[in-house]
Amino acid sequence: MPNETPALYSLMNYADIKLGTWYPKGGMHKFVEAFEKIAIENNVKIITNEEVVSFEKDKKRINKVITTNSSYFADIVISGADYHHTDKKLLNDDANYSKKYWNKRVMAPSCLLFYVGVDRKLENLQHHNLFFDESLTNHGVEIYKEPKWPSAPLFYVCAPSVTDASVAPKGCENLFFLIPIAPDLKDDEETREKYFNILLDRFKKRTGNDISENIVYKKSFCIEDFKTEYNAFKGNAYGLANTLRQTAVLKPSIRNKKISNFYYTGQLTVPGPGVPPSIISGEVVAKYVLKNHS
Repeated sequence: MPNETPALYSLMNYADIKLGTWYPKGGMHKFVEAFEKIAIENNVKIITNEEVVSFEKDKKRINKVITTNSSYFADIVISGADYHHTDKKLLNDDANYSKKYWNKRVMAPSCLLFYVGVDRKLENLQHHNLFFDESLTNHGVEIYKEPKWPSAPLFYVCAPSVTDASVAPKGCENLFFLIPIAPDLKDDEETREKYFNILLDRFKKRTGNDISENIVYKKSFCIEDFKTEYNAFKGNAYGLANTLRQTAVLKPSIRNKKISNFYYTGQLTVPGPGVPPSIISGEVVAKYVLKNHS
């Protein structure tokens, strides 16, 4: 076991959005669709495909949000984007935290993901499958103590089509593989392929399923994608590690200290990473705004 219990807990952060009762029929995006439906029913206007690039400020208040396509007047701004990106790239001198602060944060793992479709049904699989057939201690060290690509990775396989036939064509399986890794590693296609082959070999050995000739769809997602798609600090996937000095009130504040109408939500704020905590963070901010700006 890793010497530090918080490090072990952080290593397993990735599981909390995959395991348990949080999978709705049709896939995780059904949560998004449900929230969108509720928002529209309450007269919320949703605008997509516009990146926020800056803010217009007046007397320590944001009065306009500037995007790639337009600009919008604002009474209150809540950022659900990556906290570091919001602070250092958008707020600049009005950031809540310094570069030094962020460089001292202990990040939870990033991950290497493979989305895979196979043209046959598989055996010996459940919806959630954890492969702990290598050293947890070594993998933990290679994430937190000596960051590098893991020598013998632990990994997770989700097979949602085992319990939800709607997510794959008849007679096929929908899989995704996940390896937790240290953030900010060098990420290239050659490395991704190396680890995909490792996964296929271990998957065959432990389940008896050789899928190498049955793959009809494959897509990878890793550190560089987290940076490009989500502006994720160091390409992290799961926010801050759950260490004692980064918990509860010691997490980044939901309120900007310099701008009176600016707030943050998401996995880097209270209560933390994962689908349920991130949803709760939005509720916490909403209640705070209603209390202080009504």
